[in-house]
Amino acid sequence: MHCYGDLVSYLSCGMILAGLGHLLHHRKTQTSYGRHMRLSPPARTVPARLAWFLQEMPAFLIPLLLMLTGHKPSSMGKYLLLWTFCLHYFQRTFVYSLLTRGKPFPLGVMMAAGFFCSVNGFLQGHHLLHCVQFDDEWSADYRYKTGLVLFYTGMAINIHSDYILRNLRKPGELVYKIPTGGLFDYVSGANFLGEIVEWLGYAVATWSLPALSFAVFSLCFIGPRAYHHHRFYKEKFKDYPKLRKALIPFIF
Repeated sequence: MHCYGDLVSYLSCGMILAGLGHLLHHRKTQTSYGRHMRLSPPARTVPARLAWFLQEMPAFLIPLLLMLTGHKPSSMGKYLLLWTFCLHYFQRTFVYSLLTRGKPFPLGVMMAAGFFCSVNGFLQGHHLLHCVQFDDEWSADYRYKTGLVLFYTGMAINIHSDYILRNLRKPGELVYKIPTGGLFDYVSGANFLGEIVEWLGYAVATWSLPALSFAVFSLCFIGPRAYHHHRFYKEKFKDYPKLRKALIPFIF
């Protein structure tokens, strides 16, 4: 398969614009799922575990299908980057989705997320496999090494934070509690911070427009959600730690 350079550029720019649009549109309200579900939920919802499984799956499968139907990465550095991307979505599809205890998802939100994961899975996979050339020297570059360290650090933060959130409530409990431990001692959105660090690291490691566009989209999408989570905690709990920030320790 040839590199569709123009398509890659259009999709990357479109992702950045979509992220900025979401940031502007959701300054005051958040997408209606989880704790931000509207008082009158939509008639059609999907169980949280099934919704997460279905919507995250394309970002894991599509890069693998592109590799199986095309050619394998030409260098170990490119191979590691591709599997790094897939590792995140393997964890979200087969681990996080099966363990989550969230509320049912609106069908429309799940479908929109699945569409995004499909487009992004194609964009990142196609660009890595068919458009970019990484020689062995790139694997020794400081950007490649720094980016991967950031990615795996962020992934560890994200998984640990999800573990803390998941174990706040006993099975069947619906009440919200104040998370503590890990980076939750410093920010309300520790899980979101971890994921933002992941994709920032991935963008540094690949040093590419598609990865940068995904990092920008992630920041614009889940950054505001961290802020609204922080506001939710402060309104619900009068004893919420006053020094805890929303997303960036000691700053914001």
